[in-house]
Amino acid sequence: MTERRLRVGIVGLQAGRSWAARAHVPALQALSDTFEIVGVANTSLSSAQAAVAEMGLSSTPFASVAELVAAPDVDIVTVTVKVPPHFDIVKAAIAAGKHVYCEWPLGNGLAEAEAMATLAREKGVLGVVGTQARLAPEIKYLRQLIADGFVGDVLSTTLVARAGAALGAGIISEKRTYGYLLDRANGANALTIPVGHTLAALRDVLGEVAEISALLATKRPLAFAVDTQEWLPVSAPDQILVSGVMASGAPISIHYRGGPARDDNGLFWEIHGTEGDIRITGASGHTQMVQLSLQGARGEDKVFRPLEVPASHRAGWPREVEPGNVARLYASMADDLQNGTRTAPSFDDAVAVHRIIAAIEKSAESGKRVELS
Repeated sequence: MTERRLRVGIVGLQAGRSWAARAHVPALQALSDTFEIVGVANTSLSSAQAAVAEMGLSSTPFASVAELVAAPDVDIVTVTVKVPPHFDIVKAAIAAGKHVYCEWPLGNGLAEAEAMATLAREKGVLGVVGTQARLAPEIKYLRQLIADGFVGDVLSTTLVARAGAALGAGIISEKRTYGYLLDRANGANALTIPVGHTLAALRDVLGEVAEISALLATKRPLAFAVDTQEWLPVSAPDQILVSGVMASGAPISIHYRGGPARDDNGLFWEIHGTEGDIRITGASGHTQMVQLSLQGARGEDKVFRPLEVPASHRAGWPREVEPGNVARLYASMADDLQNGTRTAPSFDDAVAVHRIIAAIEKSAESGKRVELS
């Protein structure tokens, strides 16, 4: 517990619709002994005022992001806007000496992520990234099971998943909210968002990826916007196929498909070992947002049985998946600020995931296998 509460300024809060409203505000309110939301900044003062009022906050609405970043009573700047502005906002926050919680993807590509990590390191501030699937109780327990030898030596891992309704489905509900996901140049698509979040968790469980071979395809070159009744061009991939080798030597196979699952089976991840197997399932490939389930089989078992996460992994946290995982990340951030540890997903961790994504893109463009150093 900190001696005084850490004061958070949120960039990008809209009641009822934004990720900050769904996950960050309830997460911070659940940690009210440690954090307080002192400020909100959107594209205008009126927007920030509306967000503060509609969310029932006592925070200060700021007329601009620059004013929030410069405010002396803000310790942490939380960045929850679309990906393209991340770099400028994070750069300004770091220059002002603020700690930063930036949603994933950290940057629009590897170069921006590397630059932000360097800036944070040089300024001596803590930068954490919202790869909150790493903090999910099921992922933490999975990491423990693998480390304890449940499957023995890992022989291979296979992951097949769906990217969700707004990514690669050929239809979006709102052009203003989801249209930018269609353009690959914006850095927010099926590869960078659900695949990126899942790669962050996979690295925690199985270690580093050593080699990548990939294929990216855009099989739905048009998407229909329901609100404006128009067809929009799509350059973002809706089929992502990756094969490779982990640093351990275990082969890895990943296939993400655009759009939602027909049922509630949108994620199938299996870890195969010398002594057993574990399956991780969920409603979609957004491992950071959905309830995950674990099943395992060992030795002569002919069926998989549920692997129940110990109650200690869930006690004291919000029950809902999204604010629960975000709250765990904020708590890790607070521990790091208090104790000088580095337990929360850092900007350097984000760079490592961005490097894998860059390797996937390079392999897909060149048709050649890419090694990651």
